[in-house]
Amino acid sequence: MLTTQSSISGSSQSPRSPSSQPYLSVSVTDPVKLGNGVQAYISYRVITKTNFPEYQGPEKIVIRRYNDFVWLQDRLFEKYKGIFIPPLPEKSTVEKFRFSAEFIEMRRQALDVFVNRIASHHELQQSEDLRTFLQADEETMERLRFHETGIFKKPADWMQIFKDVQSKVSDVVLGKEKPVEESNPEYEKLKHYIFELENHLAEAQKHAYRLVKRHRELGQSLADFGKAAKLLGTCEGNALGKAFTELGVKSETLSIKLQKEAEQLLMNFEEPLKDYVRAVQSIKATIAERANAFRQQCELAETIKLKEINLDKLMLTRSDRVGEAEHEYKELKAEGEEATRRFETIVRLMSEEIVRFQEQKTRDMGVAFHEFAKGQARLANSIADAWRSLLPKLESCSPV
Repeated sequence: MLTTQSSISGSSQSPRSPSSQPYLSVSVTDPVKLGNGVQAYISYRVITKTNFPEYQGPEKIVIRRYNDFVWLQDRLFEKYKGIFIPPLPEKSTVEKFRFSAEFIEMRRQALDVFVNRIASHHELQQSEDLRTFLQADEETMERLRFHETGIFKKPADWMQIFKDVQSKVSDVVLGKEKPVEESNPEYEKLKHYIFELENHLAEAQKHAYRLVKRHRELGQSLADFGKAAKLLGTCEGNALGKAFTELGVKSETLSIKLQKEAEQLLMNFEEPLKDYVRAVQSIKATIAERANAFRQQCELAETIKLKEINLDKLMLTRSDRVGEAEHEYKELKAEGEEATRRFETIVRLMSEEIVRFQEQKTRDMGVAFHEFAKGQARLANSIADAWRSLLPKLESCSPV
């Protein structure tokens, strides 16, 4: 079970803490395949333990499917502008992979991380939608999904969102429209960093995938070689046959070790890297929202100026439309003030979020790379010890 601990989601108290300390612990467990054919899907048990007074009790168990997690992400993205909403794992459309044991476990682990990041976030954990997700019955969730879907874009769409917004706010149309962009050096630096980080993380994840593949291929090769060596041993007698047999056994043992290490490498190294690629794409979606909010603020400011000029003209001419124009001007000015507050809120939240993101990334990447190095050292020692133990027996079969 993954609780709201600092290694993944920031610091919080566990259920073992004194009752005076607030805690919210969530675990995503027991994936089960339901249905057949194109209607088949995986359900998960979501277990919540908390002493938050807003919840129905100290423990609640509900059944959720992937689309329920999507609903939660949609709702949070719509309501919490400026906050980096945790990413979801991609939805596989390839039938032979979609229900494989490895894919299901990776999906379960990623969903567990997703919901715990929300549960540990000081603002998101107060969300009414999170409480609904963690407590509502299946029928209620189905109704909510049916009425409210598609707000949050999939990771594959985030890059396009960003490009679309950038195009809207920066294009100059026939020289009549000035580009509407923030002239903030620190913000430009942040955007550059995020794009660079995405590229570097994606490159690291690609090579981590190759390492996993290499471990698996080497493990399979050793297994095949081990079988061949044991068969060769049965054809020989005395010491040579025994040496071949033991060589085959060692090869098969090392094959198992390599396959296990490949699985650990996948779950504890490649997947965390992939998760952070998705996290950066989520940040880019927030950057796009900020650009959109800035554009709206600027457009409203220009419209308010025009309305003010028009109102002054009407007042000078003592037009009978002054009252109507004054009303429109006040409404538009209030809308402009709200747009400014919305933009300033996004800016403030993003500043806080990037600090939190950096701290969390430092912790998580530190753990991932430490586990990677430890696993490789462990594997190298196992391989060296295995081959070294065979040397005396093989040397006894060699001519002097």
